[in-house]
Amino acid sequence: MSFVEEHGGWDDGQREAARQLRERVDVEGIEAVRVGVVDLHGLVRGKTVMADQLPGILAGGLPIVSTLLSKDTSGRTVYGAFAPDGGVGVAGMGGAGDVVMVPDPTTFRVLPWAPGTGWLLSDLRLTDGAPVPFDPRGTLRAALARAAERDLELVTGLELEFHLLHVEDGPLDPAEINRPGAPGRARAVSPVDRGYQLLSEDRADALEPFLAELARTLRALGIPLRTVEVEFGPGQVEVTTAPLRGLAGADAVVLLRSAVRSVARRAGLLATFMCRPQLPEACSSGWHLHQSLEHPDGGNAFVGDDGLSEVGRGYLAGLLRHARAGCVFAVPTVNGYKRFQPFSMAPDRVLWAHDNRAAMLRVVGSAERGDLHVENRAGEPAANPYLAMAAQLVAGLDGVDRGLDPGPSADQPYATEAPRLPTSLTEAVRALDGDTELRALLGPALVDHYAGVKRAEVARFEAAVTDWEQREYLHLF
Repeated sequence: MSFVEEHGGWDDGQREAARQLRERVDVEGIEAVRVGVVDLHGLVRGKTVMADQLPGILAGGLPIVSTLLSKDTSGRTVYGAFAPDGGVGVAGMGGAGDVVMVPDPTTFRVLPWAPGTGWLLSDLRLTDGAPVPFDPRGTLRAALARAAERDLELVTGLELEFHLLHVEDGPLDPAEINRPGAPGRARAVSPVDRGYQLLSEDRADALEPFLAELARTLRALGIPLRTVEVEFGPGQVEVTTAPLRGLAGADAVVLLRSAVRSVARRAGLLATFMCRPQLPEACSSGWHLHQSLEHPDGGNAFVGDDGLSEVGRGYLAGLLRHARAGCVFAVPTVNGYKRFQPFSMAPDRVLWAHDNRAAMLRVVGSAERGDLHVENRAGEPAANPYLAMAAQLVAGLDGVDRGLDPGPSADQPYATEAPRLPTSLTEAVRALDGDTELRALLGPALVDHYAGVKRAEVARFEAAVTDWEQREYLHLF
């Protein structure tokens, strides 16, 4: 038996996709395949393999260094990687050894921007075949299995905003070189338009060469694109998708972000999913996650006789119960918490409302049409989609299992008394530490590992002297 046959956990659909993939590589002239895995921060890490090596990798997997799951956003390894347990309590990750990428052949795409190049996402296994407990994709798989035990399937729709910027290019200055624990100075950037003309057809026309190419690329990748829109702030763009089932929603976020940045790069631009760039008059970017549950027959489990069903109300209540702790997955950066401002079309407190964009949880659609669902407006577009969706799903299912009630709709979300969302990443990590229920639902190993990486990231931020401090105090005192 090969490693993948013995430990990969492929289903019949994946086996058939692998067979078709081997044929496609020959027929379509694929020369190389980027085999990747998604790290804790939602970034794709991996290796490019030559096409003639792909059959062996589909059978035996591909080794990759285990420390990729122990790094913060600067690339610094947070835990003691050379300890027998890798500093993370897992013997199979000791000594900065390898784990195994097991490609998921259903994720294969041919990249429109890289001729002759394929793309594959992977799940992670230890060398003894056990799942890696910190694998984000595996975490969402486990949450989806929890839903399947209840004869329910997660359905998600995506709205992601990003900024499109001109960048001052040229030879790298030494101060711009990244080092672990000390990212290099950011290059000077400027927006591609003047902004503050929401959904302007004229602004969209000015950006048409990029937006049209982006739309063609996303459709070619099989992403069910609904709209491409000019958002509110300077250089701000939004893309939305049709509903996706199960793991496909998170996979689409990863592929979409890679595509946006790649198309922008080839147009001489920088696309960033950073929530609030340091730009004059910049608007914060969000990630609005639409979600519902479906029965095996395709019926919307959120639809009741007169609105939200018992399942829908329980799910909504579960999201509220674990909202503060779940923030660390939906808003995983120091920067993202600058978005939570009242009267900004971003939420600032834990509540729900019918079709009100000021609420954290917005119930939209109708029972009559069968499209009733919940939109969570708290997330930032830099979030790891597997961890964010897994946290949402297990929280919602917890509310269903407990039969919780979400209470009444908040007709004035910015004036209603309710618990506030965390105002910093530090506060969000503390909220996660205090939610023993969510910790158990997601798995203590994953939660403790992730929280440790985020605490290290916060510590670096708090030790840094910021531009604001320099401007405020240097000449004054």
